[in-house]
Amino acid sequence: MPESGRRDRSSCMSERDRKPPFRRQGGKSPGKFSGKPRGFERQQAWRERETGADGPVILYGWHTVTLALANPKRRIRKLYVTENAARRLADERIETKVTPEIVRPGQIDQRLGPDAVHQGLLAEADPLPSPDIDTLEPEGMILVLDQITDPHNVGAILRSAAAFDVKAIVTTARHSPEATGVLAKSASGALELVPIITVQNLARALTRLDERGFQTVGLDSAGAEDIAAVTLREPLALVLGAEGKGLRQLTRETCSVVARLDMPGAIKSLNVSNAAVLALYVGASRLGLMSR
Repeated sequence: MPESGRRDRSSCMSERDRKPPFRRQGGKSPGKFSGKPRGFERQQAWRERETGADGPVILYGWHTVTLALANPKRRIRKLYVTENAARRLADERIETKVTPEIVRPGQIDQRLGPDAVHQGLLAEADPLPSPDIDTLEPEGMILVLDQITDPHNVGAILRSAAAFDVKAIVTTARHSPEATGVLAKSASGALELVPIITVQNLARALTRLDERGFQTVGLDSAGAEDIAAVTLREPLALVLGAEGKGLRQLTRETCSVVARLDMPGAIKSLNVSNAAVLALYVGASRLGLMSR
């Protein structure tokens, strides 16, 4: 018997009682987060949400969650924090929007997997609204992503986009990762800073951007000339394709210019997120955006 004099309930629970709350039939899920991660779905259920199933956006990590808390457009449903993270939130006077639930680090590990660097913070939130392409101001730079599916790459691109003050990212509703989980962590808070415009048809979106005055420049290793030799103008839309496949044919045909990124070394191609940051630097420098 434990020192408190109570019996260890886990030693006398039936197999039915040991099942996670969401597996019980007709019972109520406990409201507090103690023992097993109550209110948490299994890791597999979370991974299904990562691939587009219905459910809240999953945000974890210090920068990701605290910038979400600071975003008035982001509705937080639930917030799980460790004691250390709760103290840090209090020390930095960060408003949590909702009453956080104190959990052990291992409980968040169980939700996300042991390799996720959550820093004691996990939030469930509503997705941010997707603006309409016609609401874009014709200024600065935007990025257009043509079926880039790796959430790490898209997250890294978002982070670079925030650094270069990109006004929006345009992506397709299909064949693109959900703005949750790994993508959100890789973006390190940039989800709250760079609007994501989701479109059904990328070629039509590029045509609409052209009609609104954007110069649409596709980046492809088979481009006719180096982007350094292209006359760039504002507003500028840089179009990036998936690794391996590159830009789809219709996307290439719809861009006003298709250019390449020439490299002096033996390796002539870059990871798409690295290509994005290089193209953004070239674009920002040529348009005079670095000094604004």
